Amino acid sequence: MRYYLLIATLWLASSLCSAQTSDSLIVNQLRGKGVSFSHDNSVTLLMSGQEKFDDMFQAIRQAKHSVHLEYFNFRNDSIASLLFDLLAEKVKQGVKVRALYDGFGNSSNNKPLRKRHLKEIRANGIEIFEYKSLKFPWVHAVFNRDHRKIVVIDGQIAYTGGMNVADYYIKGTKVVGEWHDMHCRIDGSEVNTLQKIFLKMWNKVSGQHIDGEEYYRKEKQDYLVENLKPDTTATAYHKTVGIINREPHITKDIIRYFYVNAINDAQDSIKLISPYFTLSPKLKKALKRAVKRGVKVEIMLSTRSDIPLTPDCGFYNAHKLMKAGCHVWMYTPGFHHTKIIMVDGKFCTVGSANLNARSLRWDYEENAVIVDSCTTHQLDRLFDREKKDSFLLNEQNWREWRTGWQRFRGWFAAKFLTPFL
Repeated sequence: MRYYLLIATLWLASSLCSAQTSDSLIVNQLRGKGVSFSHDNSVTLLMSGQEKFDDMFQAIRQAKHSVHLEYFNFRNDSIASLLFDLLAEKVKQGVKVRALYDGFGNSSNNKPLRKRHLKEIRANGIEIFEYKSLKFPWVHAVFNRDHRKIVVIDGQIAYTGGMNVADYYIKGTKVVGEWHDMHCRIDGSEVNTLQKIFLKMWNKVSGQHIDGEEYYRKEKQDYLVENLKPDTTATAYHKTVGIINREPHITKDIIRYFYVNAINDAQDSIKLISPYFTLSPKLKKALKRAVKRGVKVEIMLSTRSDIPLTPDCGFYNAHKLMKAGCHVWMYTPGFHHTKIIMVDGKFCTVGSANLNARSLRWDYEENAVIVDSCTTHQLDRLFDREKKDSFLLNEQNWREWRTGWQRFRGWFAAKFLTPFL
């Protein structure tokens, strides 16, 4: 009798678990890892560099108290010059402006901020600090970089996503042509989470102790930020959003945990765009298992990239996953630096993390997990539009597109270099 009761209990538990939808599963899983969710958020997707900078500049112009910026890098070009000029004007109006950038991120781009630029920026009243400057013997530069992209204005609205501050998000580059990426603007309780992340890093780097109610969202806002791109979905200000924040030694596995569980939870469809598709063994296995469960897995990668070798590894992984039943779309007009996943049309993520070892094992990263079908469908439609400029990978065009040497290079990178790419 006890045996039959045990079997019945296990069957009931299994039935209840399988009855859960992917969105409720991922929320419960992330809550178990300490991630909090709020339900009063608006999320506006900014689908291009032009949209992002137009919207963000308009919001900064209306700032009353504080503007906080955390970026991997501010490239020393025209868009950064416009931004720092605007921020200098806000300082004259009494607004506190604080900016963080990563030392490796600054030094590794071909138009870094030099000492003379930083001197001028600081002379204009902008507080700006560098996280881990690049110094001999440079070994430390490999680990724990600040790869986040966060802007918080008056503790009222926030921006996050995949873009730094650079002209090429609008103009592209000679090497890759068009540069595609995206950001989002959040208006709601999760602004406070992003502000906490920024202030923790700011205090760590600057040695200051900035905090207090003035930096956080109030129940009744001081003013309405006007003339921004609206969230036109039916769920505006009712979206469930959580912020997954990767901090080395503290929440070191949270981004990987999210992606693996999001893929494992999928019951119908997965759509994924990634610029650096080097993948850990757990992610590869999760994607293959999803196909075996009958989930339609669609992956979009770019044929062009801004760095060598890493894309070869990604192409090798894409070919293997194509053979396992994934639909792999190769985007041709330019470089898709977008980092998003959409699951079952129910939830998605927009943020800074790539699917490579740096993002998943080393760097400071942050993603917004948006549990909302309206926002997810907006990204689904973006994915479907981009298919028109892509080819579907198959065995024939794989061998026509990739030479024997390129295929070997990808195999070598995937087998031996994945933990370092």
